[in-house]
Amino acid sequence: MSLPKFQPMPLGRARAPFSHSDWIYEIKWDGFRALAYIEDGVCRLVSRKGNVFKSFPAFTVGLPDDLRASAAVLDGEIVCLDSDGKSQFEELLFRRGEARFQACDLLWCDGDDLRYVPLIERKARLRAITPQRGACLLYSGHVEREGEEFFKLACEHDLVGIVAKHRVSPYIPNSEPGWLRFATRTIHSGSAAKNSLNASVPMILT
Repeated sequence: MSLPKFQPMPLGRARAPFSHSDWIYEIKWDGFRALAYIEDGVCRLVSRKGNVFKSFPAFTVGLPDDLRASAAVLDGEIVCLDSDGKSQFEELLFRRGEARFQACDLLWCDGDDLRYVPLIERKARLRAITPQRGACLLYSGHVEREGEEFFKLACEHDLVGIVAKHRVSPYIPNSEPGWLRFATRTIHSGSAAKNSLNASVPMILT
């Protein structure tokens, strides 16, 4: 059975980060967005525009070897990580570092169409089939509620930004609520929530 084709969820832009108990927040990785189609022991990486990435041959069998499922479609980012777990785009662009796939969502798994399953449940299933430290495949974690503090920490750690997603949203492009991207800028402040969140950034990076 061939895997169905999917359109990636677009990333909307918003000016001000926010905090809300119905939303989760992820690191915005600095890499190439891709959907990973894994079937019959082979992986095919497709860009947002529908082009197949051909310059990452290690992923062809490396991602299927890491994944604890026979057939799946993952959404994520091709990245090169430094020793601190931060994505370095120039290393990726010029193929100077070892590429990894940071998976953030699971659209299809072993015959199950998961697009209408709540996001938080899709992520739990993705986490279950992703190794703790795979050779090619990594799980992109999240924090809950504290979007503003997480954004400030992203600035302090010199990350590209964060992405906000409604915790029960389906994977339906152009549906509401969509995914929102917040680009980083210099920010300085502190709060009671910062201490607990400060440990979350390195945890998600690794």
